[in-house]
Parts: sequence; structure tokens; C-alpha cells
Amino acid sequence: MKVLLASPRGFCAGVNMAIESLDLALASLEQPIYVYHEIVHNKYVVEHFRGRGVTFVNDLSEVPVGSTLLFSAHGVSPEIRRIARERNLRAIDATCPLVTKVHLEAIKYASAGYTILLIGHEGHDEVIGTMGEAPEAILLVEKPEDVASLQVADERKVAYLTQTTLSVDDANRIINRLKERFPHIAAPPKDDICYATQNRQEAVSLLAREAELAIVLGSQNSSNSQRLAELARERGIQAYLVDGPADLQPAWFEGVNTVLVTAGASAPEQVVEDCLDWLRDRFGATVEPRSIREENVSFPLPRELRTLTKV
Repeated sequence: MKVLLASPRGFCAGVNMAIESLDLALASLEQPIYVYHEIVHNKYVVEHFRGRGVTFVNDLSEVPVGSTLLFSAHGVSPEIRRIARERNLRAIDATCPLVTKVHLEAIKYASAGYTILLIGHEGHDEVIGTMGEAPEAILLVEKPEDVASLQVADERKVAYLTQTTLSVDDANRIINRLKERFPHIAAPPKDDICYATQNRQEAVSLLAREAELAIVLGSQNSSNSQRLAELARERGIQAYLVDGPADLQPAWFEGVNTVLVTAGASAPEQVVEDCLDWLRDRFGATVEPRSIREENVSFPLPRELRTLTKV
């Protein structure tokens, strides 16, 4: 068996920043440390930090007054920030800067009187946070079929934004439909879908044509990981989204000579290595690294942590 190991894969700059932030908070600040929602959407990462004493909450009423709280990489709404201030929490904002960019665009368009059409998935943490910036001005669009029934106050004052972790192909299908319906629609100055999401999708799109099966490392609640598996299937091969080697089933690989392995933007490299070892042990797999492009992006730590040093 040959394994095509896709690159770029795994942690993006936003995930690296969020995880480094939580590491530094644990090393430097009084515990316990609380995180609103999962720091990133990955089971292994969350369990790792839970084992180190971090408490993940879905409601700020669970956080004692005056405690330290991290906002996850997916961002939060102004309402959550207000509650954090009311509870006198030491809030550390580990929101990915690319998500913050979408929030700022939403504020700008809403302030100018636009109806904002947010392309994304209902219930996703990032979408909830973005819609919270201007709930009266934002409509969620999940699929092309939603476009025909949209009702806006002024068709000349409409703008679209997108969740950062979408499938580029899926988003473009919706955007094209929006442009047909609203010829004057305003677009963000740069694509909202993040560079890492696009790069990982590009690698799968190009390498899937050489493989018979794709294994995507990532958790089920990871939007960008789900999109990678969907993209591989759209390219005509079977694909499985797994957290790690314990999820792999030997029957999947019967008669398969070439496997594509990649990882979503919140999946640790260790689980990739563990899966490669599993394939080597059971199928004598040889691994062929295949790099599509280089990534050299990094984001600074939240300002609340920049003066701290690890102990």
C-alpha cells in the first residue's frame, strides 16, 4: 500500500495561536482556567487540556465570578463579552484573527444599513458569534436553494460574508446564486474562507485523483474536516473522517493500493503519525509526502498574554 500524505494539513495559524494561548495561561496564571466552548473542535485537543485541569463550559454561569476565561478560536458574540465583564472574568480572547475580520465586516455593513447574508452552517460556534454582532441585520444562508426565498429591505443594500471554514466550492455555488438574485450585492474585500481551509481543500482536490480512498483526521464537529471528507467523495473516492487510529477499520482498505491521508485544521500531527503507524503495521504501507504549497502564517498571542512568559 502507498500512502499519499497531503501537505498542508493539520494545525493552522489560528489553532496554533489558540492552543499556545491556553498552554501559556495554564503555565502562568492561577488555576482553574475556563474556556467558553471547545478551544478548537478536536476531541484529542480538548481531552488533553481537560486532563490538565481546564474546564470547558457552554454557559458563563458555570464560571465563578472573577475567574480566568478563554474565548475559543471560533469567536464569541458581543453578548458573551458583556456577560464576561459583568461577572468580572479575566477574559483572554483567543479568537482567530480571520474570524475577527468577518466580525468587523459584519459590524461595518450593518452600520451602513446593509442586510448581511451570512453563508454558513446553523449552530456552528463561529456563525453564532458572527450573527451576534448584528442579529437584526444578518440572515443565514446554508444552501443555494435558500437564496430564492430571501427577503431583504433594500436589494441595493445587500452584502454577503462567509464562515471561514466552508467548502470553497459550496460557498461559490451560493455566492453565484446570490449575485444572480442581487446584482448589486457587496462582497468582502478579501475572501472570508481562510487560507488554511482553502489550502487543505486544494491538496485533497489535487491528490484525490491519484488515490482510491481518503482518510481525514479530525473530529465530527470540525466543519473544515467534514468539508475535506466531502470534497474527496465529490472527487469520486470513498472518504472517512476519523479522530484517530482507534476509528480505522481494516475492511475499509481491502483491495486498496493508494490511500490519501490528510488532517483538518484542528487535528494534531500526533494523530496523523499514529494512523500512519497503524497503516504501516497492518498493510506495510509506504508513505509518500506530497506538498501542494508552503504555509508560513503565524498570529500573535492575545494582548492579554503578550506580557507573560512561561514558567
